[in-house]
Amino acid sequence: MSLNGEGDASNSDGDRRGPVGHDGSERGSARVTSKLLLSGGCVLTLGAKTPNFLRADVLIDDGVVAEIGTGLRARDAETVDATDAIVMPGFVDTHRHAWTSLFRNAGIADDVSADPARFDERYGPDDVYAATLIGLLGAAEAGITTVVDWSPLPAEGGLAAAALRAHADSGLRTVFVHAPRLGSDGPAASWETALSLLRANAGPATTIAFGSAVPGPGDDDVADAWARARGLGLRIHAHARRRPPSGGAIAAVAGRGLLGEDVTLVHPTGVDDADLEAIASSGAAISLAPSSEMAGGRGSPPIQELIDRDIRPGLGVDDERVAPGDLFAQMRETISLQHATVFDRKLAGKAGVPKLMSTRDVIRSATSDGARVAGLAGVSGSLEPGLQADVIVLRTDRPNVFPINDPIGAVVWGMDTSNVDWVLVGGRVMMRNGLLEADVARARALAEAARVRIAPTGGIVAVSGGAA
Repeated sequence: MSLNGEGDASNSDGDRRGPVGHDGSERGSARVTSKLLLSGGCVLTLGAKTPNFLRADVLIDDGVVAEIGTGLRARDAETVDATDAIVMPGFVDTHRHAWTSLFRNAGIADDVSADPARFDERYGPDDVYAATLIGLLGAAEAGITTVVDWSPLPAEGGLAAAALRAHADSGLRTVFVHAPRLGSDGPAASWETALSLLRANAGPATTIAFGSAVPGPGDDDVADAWARARGLGLRIHAHARRRPPSGGAIAAVAGRGLLGEDVTLVHPTGVDDADLEAIASSGAAISLAPSSEMAGGRGSPPIQELIDRDIRPGLGVDDERVAPGDLFAQMRETISLQHATVFDRKLAGKAGVPKLMSTRDVIRSATSDGARVAGLAGVSGSLEPGLQADVIVLRTDRPNVFPINDPIGAVVWGMDTSNVDWVLVGGRVMMRNGLLEADVARARALAEAARVRIAPTGGIVAVSGGAA
């Protein structure tokens, strides 16, 4: 892809600068153009009102999608030649723990002391900032324009503020799910004070939400927290997997009148028919993280059971210790699991075998349905005039997908992060010609310093400079 009339985006010293640096020196420095024309690409709008186009132009004006069609002209716009590319909405990651990004690919250790959840008392603000920033930049490089970041960090004490600075500095659209410990040990700040602290540190592209577990019998403190969150206008994100697994837990919550369209249930494995009916009737949203759920011992996600009830989930990465950090992998995991379920039933000679999940279904889980699950329906997730210009441009001329027989099939089955060429969030260029517009070297240095500080005391061996 080439940008007409533009040269290399590097600075004179060779560093690619961008929205990085919690001292404020680089924050918000990724380029914003008043008008940008993505010209001649295959446009997958994935919207309800605007069709997909085999070849069309997308005009972005003042951060929003202004027009989609053929032969668009905008004399005062910068033009990106998207002839050999797919232009589509950016991916929406509906559940991620960005603060644990220092432990990517570490796997599951037998020793529970290696669990990142045990490191929270060792994290300082600089460590949280570094972990969150490198995690979000990795998401941007994978074509993810929105991240729902689940954080157990307290609102007071500077840790949540550090994470929120990283959110702002990353340039992504984010939802910060504040998941405080409930009960006698916290949180210290009142709900109103906590929300005020969080919002004071959040950037304009970050929404605050509330996170907790699904309340069980007698969990009056959790039920009360949900009521308080609703009173403050916050969306609720709830871990639905209980240990030990027990079907009927979600149905019981619905029976208490707690479920609604403002609730996103995460990891709903181990559910029974009553749970599924409660989800369908309440309008609650579902976030699946298939790679992490299976590798982390939570069980297989109920993909077919959700399809049977017309419940359309969003997809998430969850924990990069045991899962790839991109949604290409999550889409393939989801569709492959559903296909395996269908073929198993067929081989067993069962009647009423369901249809195979289509690539059209799963790509919406990673985009438009994901935006709804994140609470951002009508903001992003599809390319429709008036929506935020959260857009990615994917190269179709690479050998891993060429020739293109079906554009959506190519995205779902064939592409990976190497195909991501341009990433825009609210019209702001985050990635240009395959390179992040960020000070990646500095972000890496911050992350490595934080990992070395924390890992040796927590049971994970720190290895500098590469693989062991």
